[in-house]
Amino acid sequence: MSFAKKEYEFLKEIGLGPHNLGCYASGVWSGNGPVITSINPANNQAIAEVTEASTEDYEEGMQTCFEAAKTWMQIPAPKRGEIVRQIGDALRAKLQQLGQLVSLEMGKILAEGIGEVQEIIDMCDFAVGLSRQLNGSIIPSERPNHMMLEMWNPLGIVGVITAFNFPCAVLGWNACLALVCGNCVVWKGAPTTPLITIAMTKIVAGVLEKNNLPGAIFTSFCGGAEIGQAIAKDTRIQLVSFTGSSKVGLMVQKTVNERFGKCLLELSGNNAIIVMDDADIQLAARSVLFAAVGTAGQRCTTCRRLLLHESIYQRVLDQLLEVYKQVKIGDPLQSGTLLGPLHTRAARENFEKGIEIIKSQAWKILTGGSAIESEGNFVQPTIVEISPNADVVKEELFAPVLYVMKFQTLKEAIEINNSVPQGLSSSLFTRKPEVIFKWIGPQGSDCGIVNVNIPTNGAEIGGAFGGEKGTGGGREAGSDSWKQYMRRSTCTINYGNELPLAQGINFG
Repeated sequence: MSFAKKEYEFLKEIGLGPHNLGCYASGVWSGNGPVITSINPANNQAIAEVTEASTEDYEEGMQTCFEAAKTWMQIPAPKRGEIVRQIGDALRAKLQQLGQLVSLEMGKILAEGIGEVQEIIDMCDFAVGLSRQLNGSIIPSERPNHMMLEMWNPLGIVGVITAFNFPCAVLGWNACLALVCGNCVVWKGAPTTPLITIAMTKIVAGVLEKNNLPGAIFTSFCGGAEIGQAIAKDTRIQLVSFTGSSKVGLMVQKTVNERFGKCLLELSGNNAIIVMDDADIQLAARSVLFAAVGTAGQRCTTCRRLLLHESIYQRVLDQLLEVYKQVKIGDPLQSGTLLGPLHTRAARENFEKGIEIIKSQAWKILTGGSAIESEGNFVQPTIVEISPNADVVKEELFAPVLYVMKFQTLKEAIEINNSVPQGLSSSLFTRKPEVIFKWIGPQGSDCGIVNVNIPTNGAEIGGAFGGEKGTGGGREAGSDSWKQYMRRSTCTINYGNELPLAQGINFG
């Protein structure tokens, strides 16, 4: 059977058809839930149908996943790393097609779609090396003939709930680490990007099958809130990684905490770029353009607030307004497009509601401010002149809307940066070392990502990704994020014949 549009035929190369099963459990594809349609946000037309998983499918899959965990955790870590290496190679072989799919179904431009898949490949490479470095510590004991050491062991099963804006990269941050750490993975992809969930799962499933490993090591479900709730409540899942809004994240955290599970949250951002009076203005303007307009303002690291020193305020603004005029809006798969559509009709409506609130409060829209009449969910990139104290500035409008404001001193700029409930990413543009070290120090930015002379978005995988406050406090990807996916045991071994007690206690 053929797709409705000829340009969708490439999807067959990554195992997709006009009708797809959205549950991979026990190493078998099935689906007994509702049938949904994947929509192209550029024209709001159907791409393909997916039969979602039911709660019964979930329970059957979890039973086999629980058994598979007993096998997977006993395989030596470097051998697990070899499986992840093969997953990376399989992704490389389909990089272009998977990148096209991300662009088609999510709506980000093709360069960003391919970049997202490359990010998972990079995570695979990182995790392979990590599989030989899951090191514990030897700790000196105060007692004679005693040894203290730390052991890191797998948790068992890690649940990963991802969002539409990075429909597969966030899976990579979590799954690559979880797998080399000896855990099985249960993935619920975003309800509006089911084709990406299925295509990614087929890649992983093919590698497991080729190596005669249980398919249940990697279990995935397309589905709605009922599957997410089941993951949050499931005591068999020791760690739940959730990416989404702060509101839903709080609900997930409460549910997981009630069963004493572990939670890793990547939630909302409200990110600021500060441009000091000595900054390279051209560099800053280019950075702001990517940070505010990239992915149509739908990254958690999107720049939403631009703080300009009063002495350069108009110069920076003039440059920005000029480059905003040159932004090509259109089909994200077409060469030259910089701004694709918002992901859904609802997102476009939220943009329009946000603009109405801005207008009702008499803030000045310098450019943009309208949805574009078309079949798709396109909106104009928008710049608003506003006070840092305005209520709308404290909230995250998930669209290409940039709030611009003045400041006089570095102290004032840092206070504005830190004044919002969220604490994900931040960046400062300056040439002065004393300003840089103030910014990254204890009295500087309170965010998890603190940059200098680069955008707020586009993080590398080598560092830990995540934020503070309303962003949730989770850390994924690089650095020592792997420790969250393992259980640490402090072991004290007595290899002598006496029983000296700690702290010199004499007990009988």
